[in-house]
Amino acid sequence: MLKERSQSFKLLFLFTDLIITFLSFAVAFVIRYYFSEDSEFQRQFIDFRNYFFLGLILGISQVISFLSIDLYHPRRGLSLTDEFFAISSGVFINLMLILAILFFFRGDSFSRLVISYFAIATIILSSFAHFLLRGILRILRSKGYNLRSVLILGTGKSAQSFAATIKKHSIYGYAVSGFLSGKVNLFSKDSDFKVVGKVNQLEDFLKVSEIDLLVYALSHDEGDYLKEAIDISDYLGIDLKIVPSYEEIITANGRVEVLDGIPIISIRNIPLRLGYNRVLKRTFDISFSLLFLLVFSPVYILLAFLIKITSKGPVFYKQERVGLDNRKFKMLKFRSMVVQKKQDSDTLWTTKDDPRVTKIGGILRKLSLDEIPQFINVLLGDMSVVGPRPERPFYVEKFQSEHHQYMRRHAAKAGITGWAQVQGLRGDTSIEERIKADIYYIENWSLSFDLKIILLTPWKAIVDRNAY
Repeated sequence: MLKERSQSFKLLFLFTDLIITFLSFAVAFVIRYYFSEDSEFQRQFIDFRNYFFLGLILGISQVISFLSIDLYHPRRGLSLTDEFFAISSGVFINLMLILAILFFFRGDSFSRLVISYFAIATIILSSFAHFLLRGILRILRSKGYNLRSVLILGTGKSAQSFAATIKKHSIYGYAVSGFLSGKVNLFSKDSDFKVVGKVNQLEDFLKVSEIDLLVYALSHDEGDYLKEAIDISDYLGIDLKIVPSYEEIITANGRVEVLDGIPIISIRNIPLRLGYNRVLKRTFDISFSLLFLLVFSPVYILLAFLIKITSKGPVFYKQERVGLDNRKFKMLKFRSMVVQKKQDSDTLWTTKDDPRVTKIGGILRKLSLDEIPQFINVLLGDMSVVGPRPERPFYVEKFQSEHHQYMRRHAAKAGITGWAQVQGLRGDTSIEERIKADIYYIENWSLSFDLKIILLTPWKAIVDRNAY
């Protein structure tokens, strides 16, 4: 339903962004070669045809980058700030890709300023275009243009959630006209939802009302009227959609798949299990980790030297942690504590002003520099740059019995940083809140989400003193 209309809007925004990217390149070219001090001199040595093809490639690759971060997903646009960040992430990915290609390109040299101006112009113009386009669509919807009326059968959780989703995605042109209750009305007394009748009055109601879409969302407590709803919708020629009432017993985001016409409901939607997403994330992890290790190799050498001369023991500290699919692995850290018994290190929780922390270790922990050897774990495939923080086996067993959904954290690779960490949920903080944050990340993963977390991590590492 929403998917049907979202495809049209996806094409609309995609076409708009394609035009915007070509316009952005034209703006960048004009600024570089017509408004700079040496513009007249520079124009004598450029081949306009090569720049035409560069603009064409940049425009197409930019739209592909937007598609790769799922910019046009229906949930986008609910926050102007989030959409601006998503657009910036897409431009950043495209910029890195193009600069990498140009590094190995041995033909004509292109001005890096043109590409930089293009990136800035694309972020500004695309953000403005999206904001303007969504505003126009909302105005059209508010005036009733191409608006479809929806009647919902049911008053339970599924019906209420569906109505809330329709309201949240009002840009797609659906409006709830009312609800028909079953045997019982499950709305609370102070509910804003409007019950216009009972399900056994469905046929009479549809004959006198202009309803474009009928949605069956009755809970088990309200009775089973599915056959009647299908027969009536067929008789009157009204489109019928069915919302399964499993939401009352299943809290995870689900996904419906079809195998030879048989619908299969997955109660946990885990984007990272999909082949394309797995390859995309693994490619990003390897590329980012190699770049980080290369750029900060002098820092690794310096920290190793300082650890060695200030306290006895090895430079690196290996500790058993639990990762993807409950598999154990050895996680690397720069040693920040005095050497201790394995039993103590495996079972004692780190506390504020822990006496076991060395002087240099205290600095490393405050700045989270003790974590950076884990980029080696990322290259080995044990961890990801972004994901739920891995825990020791002792605490995994403990939290598994104390917190019902704790083990769902292991549906993704453990990460050096994560959504919980950038929200300050680290160290001696609420386990429940950490679980919620980790599950949210797993069920809503995207490459732009990873980039957002990575960009927020350095700030949190400095500001948040609650080391873990």
